[in-house]
Amino acid sequence: MISAVILIEAEPAMVAELAEALVNLDGVSEAYSVTGEYDLVAMVRVAEHDALADVVTHGIAKLDGVRRTHTLVAFRVYRDSDWDWEIN
Repeated sequence: MISAVILIEAEPAMVAELAEALVNLDGVSEAYSVTGEYDLVAMVRVAEHDALADVVTHGIAKLDGVRRTHTLVAFRVYRDSDWDWEIN
């Protein structure tokens, strides 16, 4: 399993629509709107590097409102023991 964090700079008026489009792409498990240099973060989980390239270049980068992306490939995933907790 390949895990990657995709940082996305978006057109300001397109952030909400872009987030919805991101989570509908195969391989994108979640998307976050964030503060700072980037507007959105997409978490991608795929089986192989070729699939990651397809998700980023043929999926995310082609969505309306994406200005640029920056991909961080994870070497190893660490999780807190409380990972599956719910917020009420």
